[in-house]
Amino acid sequence: MKITRQDLPKSQVELTIEVSIEELAPYVEQAIKEISTKKPIAGFRPGKVPVEVAKQQLGEMEILQHASNQVISNTYYLALEQEKVETVDQPRIDVIKLAPNNPFIYKATASMAPEVKLADYQELKVNKSAEVEVKDEEVATVIEDLRNMRATEAAVDRPVQTTDKVNVDFETFIDKIAIPGGKAEKYPLVIGSNKMIPGFEEQVIGMKKGEEKEFDLTFPKEYHNEKIAGKNAHFKVKVGEVFERVKPEINEDFAKMLGLKTIDDLKSSIKNNLRHEREHIEGDKKDLEMINKLIEQTTYGDIPETLISDETYKMLEELKDNIAKQGLRFEDYLEHLKKKESDLMLDFTPDAMKRVKTSLAIREIAKQEKIETLESEIDAERDLTLNSYKMNPAFATQMEHLEKNITSEGARRYFENVLINRKVMEMLRKTIIEGYEEHTCGHDHGEEKKDN
Repeated sequence: MKITRQDLPKSQVELTIEVSIEELAPYVEQAIKEISTKKPIAGFRPGKVPVEVAKQQLGEMEILQHASNQVISNTYYLALEQEKVETVDQPRIDVIKLAPNNPFIYKATASMAPEVKLADYQELKVNKSAEVEVKDEEVATVIEDLRNMRATEAAVDRPVQTTDKVNVDFETFIDKIAIPGGKAEKYPLVIGSNKMIPGFEEQVIGMKKGEEKEFDLTFPKEYHNEKIAGKNAHFKVKVGEVFERVKPEINEDFAKMLGLKTIDDLKSSIKNNLRHEREHIEGDKKDLEMINKLIEQTTYGDIPETLISDETYKMLEELKDNIAKQGLRFEDYLEHLKKKESDLMLDFTPDAMKRVKTSLAIREIAKQEKIETLESEIDAERDLTLNSYKMNPAFATQMEHLEKNITSEGARRYFENVLINRKVMEMLRKTIIEGYEEHTCGHDHGEEKKDN
């Protein structure tokens, strides 16, 4: 393998990598096996096709293109090691030459790690986490929520009472104009749930099935939709089916329904869950305080622009994913904010810079402290990720592709970085956070996902 290096402005490096015909041969053979498995050739078993026959039947360029992906995945990282180049982002790949009976030549352009002069993190201190307290009233609230979730319902022919569930049709008007999203049919409303604006449920109490009613209410000033917050509205309501709800008694049967033996066990389980959740939140706060102190007192050389733009893009994709999981459209979200996608990218830039600086500092600490990870740990992390995909039916048709990606050299380095980041964060917590104890902080170590 021949490597030509050229250092570019703004901390960029360009590696031109030439893979000889001899070095390319095993990748071509592997490509033939994979392609012939999907496109069988008459007279030959899948994966057992001679090279020359495969070239004639499958097309030599198709084989080379298939092989080139794995060549790049493997040889790029070998080139980095050989040239002792430390990069901080995924490379931009440009194929220079890919032709039969020729060496394979490609160019990889990436950003080099800037100089990082770390703060004296051994001297940094963060106060210990606040003592987490869970009150009995909070446990009682959770139990009441569980009772509501498991309430039985039966249709009744009587006026609506408190705690009933009722299907209502309603329409909302402001200045005699129907407002967008202010209309529903057979909306399931549990009286006492306080899901509607103040006063709405009180107006429904006492109404009977089929009865219609009109009334005026005022939207709260802090209402989430700024366009109608604090405004007077006129409602038209029609009651549909009325259901009497009976909540289960708080006894051993109720506890067993939830997989526990006694009510005391249930209360203890709820209290532990609430405590664990709050300890996790408190731990996240301390992590943030610790990292802020670290990056504020660390100095950085020129940070490549591509690092910040890539991180900003990741943040935007994370936001889109979260919005989609809530069943909302990203376009509607932008319209509500009165912003364009480019505006959000600009808004994200300061936090993106902070995330990049955090990643660079953690990377430098790992080098200084010689924090490494075992091959067996990488294997375990890879297998855990792979199994999570296998357990999800949504990925059933993609498993072959996913398995190939997850077992690639690039993915292996990603898992290595994830594990090293976790170890660095744990070392920093023990060093900086006063009174830190691993078993009490509720961390699942899922926060460090930088693929440096």
